[in-house]
Amino acid sequence: MLIPPLPAVPADAPLYEERPWGAFWSLDRGAAHQVKRIRVNPKGRLSLQYHHHRSERWVVIQGTATITVDDSVMQVQPGGVVVIPKGAIHRLENHTTSPVEIIEVQMGDYLGEDDIVRLDDAYNRP
Repeated sequence: MLIPPLPAVPADAPLYEERPWGAFWSLDRGAAHQVKRIRVNPKGRLSLQYHHHRSERWVVIQGTATITVDDSVMQVQPGGVVVIPKGAIHRLENHTTSPVEIIEVQMGDYLGEDDIVRLDDAYNRP
């Protein structure tokens, strides 16, 4: 008898969560992936962070996102795609007066929110 693999997303992970910078919705979860819709409010920004267990792909669907990946900073318009390798230091900022929304595809062996290593955070989270 085959035992199905454990899901990469913890069973108690939220489907929707508000954050100081905006909110996210978990749209799909699988054994090694999770898809989220992320809204960043005007003047909001995610922490400067990296992950031990996952890579991410961000597709901007609304607004102009300022995205940092390691030493590269770029302005990304709707339709733009940014690849964030596992371990890369990254951040999304919204310098505009309108919301920015992205679709985030996470791939990895563990996708819990506790795999966020924050290097800098405007909201003083650990």
